[in-house]
Amino acid sequence: MKKHTILLFLAVVLLPFALFAKGSSESVDTNTLTVYSYDSFVSEWGPGPTIVKDFEEETGIKVNLISAGHGSELLYKLSLEQNNPRADVVVGITNEQLNESNKFNLFQSYDSPVLKDIDSEHIFDKSLTLLPYNVGTYAFVYDSKKISNPPTSLEQLLDPKYKRSIILIDPRTSSVGMGLLQWTISVYGDDYLQWWEAIKPNVLTIADSWSSGYGLFTQGEAPLVISYTTSPIYHVINEDNDQFRSVVFDEGNLAVIEGAAILKSSKKVEQAQMFIDYLLTDGQLDIAIANVMYPVNLKTELPEAFDWAPVAKKELYLPSEMIAEHRDTWLNEWTEVMSR
Repeated sequence: MKKHTILLFLAVVLLPFALFAKGSSESVDTNTLTVYSYDSFVSEWGPGPTIVKDFEEETGIKVNLISAGHGSELLYKLSLEQNNPRADVVVGITNEQLNESNKFNLFQSYDSPVLKDIDSEHIFDKSLTLLPYNVGTYAFVYDSKKISNPPTSLEQLLDPKYKRSIILIDPRTSSVGMGLLQWTISVYGDDYLQWWEAIKPNVLTIADSWSSGYGLFTQGEAPLVISYTTSPIYHVINEDNDQFRSVVFDEGNLAVIEGAAILKSSKKVEQAQMFIDYLLTDGQLDIAIANVMYPVNLKTELPEAFDWAPVAKKELYLPSEMIAEHRDTWLNEWTEVMSR
């Protein structure tokens, strides 16, 4: 009897502490926004840490920024967690993944007031579940000390004078490599494999990643590499070096737009909307400089170094439905052509 009395007394005494502890935990959790993004966005040299720090200071909202791989891995992770959601916001889903994203049905629409300041051509999701924050155009970057008259079209890259002078990137392992593959499909349609067959004598190597391919280029292994129109900006800002230049092509350059979204499962919608709005306003300059890409907000004032990036005459896009349907076929056909 005494034992039961003691246990009852302890339960009564400890109950308020348990309830207080639970309340405190929920309070902290309620005010912490969980954001998933890709590796380079989250890294110490990416824009994520700076944006989070400034956002927290301005709003008092804590942000848990988590690296969840590249775009496809982001979607896959979110789909696996659908029954036990952890993220409130995801940053880094591209326009090319819109069809796949819609199938998962993970995100909620947000008609941000900031959209009035964004070029309508870059609002790729008319349902406003994925809001654009960053845009880049693929381009060939050349070494101006080795090439004085760079090619101005995909066709000119086939000139024999560029024999073993071009570094490409594998589309099976790199989004930049996939970007070039889609670029050729956008320009040549069903005949795209003819370009790939013809380019082979001019290819020095096909790197497995953008970093390895671009590294070989800056080391002087070849005077041409597939990258972005904005790549030279990095060298101007960080190295005071204008040796490397990009060139826009007559037929246009394939563009890629990155978007952010709020999950339907989020219990912190107001905080999530505030984070998205910050991403599209005060965060635009940090994103532009760290990602070396263009901001989507037309009011963003860019440093003079961005003048070294030529503006594409025409931005090319492939429908996300087309990419989702044919991606595996394109990769199989590309592999067959390039391996023989």
